[in-house]
Amino acid sequence: MTKKRYIISIALLVLLLACKSSKKEFSNDRETQKVDYFADNGFGNTVAIVQHPSGVYHKGVTYVAYQGPLEDPYVASYNHTTKEWKGPFKAGVSQMGKDPNRKKRIDNHGKPALLIDKAGYIHIAFGGHGGTREDGHNPLGNHHYGKNLHAVSKKPLDISEWETLDNISLFGTYSQFVKMDNGDIYLFYRHGAHRSDWVYQKSTDNGKTFGEPVSFLKHKRRTEIEAEDSWYPWVSRGNGDDIIVAFDYHICRDNKNAQDPRGHIPERHNLYYMVFDTKTGEWKNVKNESLKMPLTKEMADEKTLVKGIANDWTFQGITDVDPNGNPHVVVLVGPDIGAKRSGPKRLQHFRWDGNAWLQSKNSNLPRGNGDIEVTSATEVSIYVESETNNDIGEIARWDSFDGGDTFKKNHIFLQRKNSGFVISALIDNPHPDARIIVGEKEEGSDFRKMYLLGDNGPIKRNKEQTIFEKQTINQNKN
Repeated sequence: MTKKRYIISIALLVLLLACKSSKKEFSNDRETQKVDYFADNGFGNTVAIVQHPSGVYHKGVTYVAYQGPLEDPYVASYNHTTKEWKGPFKAGVSQMGKDPNRKKRIDNHGKPALLIDKAGYIHIAFGGHGGTREDGHNPLGNHHYGKNLHAVSKKPLDISEWETLDNISLFGTYSQFVKMDNGDIYLFYRHGAHRSDWVYQKSTDNGKTFGEPVSFLKHKRRTEIEAEDSWYPWVSRGNGDDIIVAFDYHICRDNKNAQDPRGHIPERHNLYYMVFDTKTGEWKNVKNESLKMPLTKEMADEKTLVKGIANDWTFQGITDVDPNGNPHVVVLVGPDIGAKRSGPKRLQHFRWDGNAWLQSKNSNLPRGNGDIEVTSATEVSIYVESETNNDIGEIARWDSFDGGDTFKKNHIFLQRKNSGFVISALIDNPHPDARIIVGEKEEGSDFRKMYLLGDNGPIKRNKEQTIFEKQTINQNKN
């Protein structure tokens, strides 16, 4: 080999090694670009406990829904075998979130609830806050804003294309889906604004058609004060054919009244529980006594009361049952919002022992929103969004092994300094790696990073796959 050829060979070898090294560095660089959120276009209070479920685990894939830009619903999926993310895809167009001149620019009441039917089609209900007068007469309540809509994937287990159907009432808000073992679908919601009945619509054909709305909680005018009876229920699947309901009472005061100069405020009291036997169509209390529907305030106080909470306020009851059907109910309790009284708000836990409601005396639970999971008569877990004393926002699981008498924080899924989170209810039939959906607010913006959290923390995604167009209409503050 000549000297010239030798030099060329050496140069080519050096170049080849450099290319391999660069490729390796590029690969490592791409690896470092993984982030722990799956999207950056969550918008406003992008998920909540009340609109649920926001996610479903089905045949190896977790499907999640959330409120995206301009309050439109978005759906994404994660395959636990291939580790592949898909979406998010816009699944419909909300009637809300499009008016930059509206005083409350982000309404937040139309967040999507998600369900998968027995044929594999994916359903979401979204976009409503009671409908408007232009939608016609509301026979079960009053009007406010938006339209409750129902969208279905065009193909089974495919989130890329959607069709909006005209088969549910437009007057709904706070949509909550329940699917029974026989495939029947129940869609629960409030049929209008605050002064409206709570209802359900039932489908026996995979959501192609729904029956007429059936009232189960009655709104009505009070005579002794200037207010109306209203409700906030949380509906979930119980054992067998049962649907279980935890709810609190909203005293919907007139805008101007003698009892409270603040007028209409988010005042809620008491905690209630009841059961719907979907096989017989009968509603019952925890003692198995039949209830006349729709339930009035007087009958609720007499037959379904878990705890009378007259002075403090309540917020967002949640419930689950143990294998014997005995319910556990949790609610956030604290002083009057806006009043001068000070004092912490804390989650309070109650359980039915077969004869009476027992309140946990030393539960140690924090202030925050969350969901409950009861696995036995003694084992109870609560997934909570809260803030520590060091201004650290966190999502954690608090466990009890004594039926709820005491809880201890046993697992932290996510922590961020000076961060505010919104949290979904538990994903339906969750995979251990994907239990809850969380939105983290971006400072100075209405947008949130979206996380899918499980026992191993957030499920990561390549950063370049998380960037989506953020449509803004002068939305800097909610």
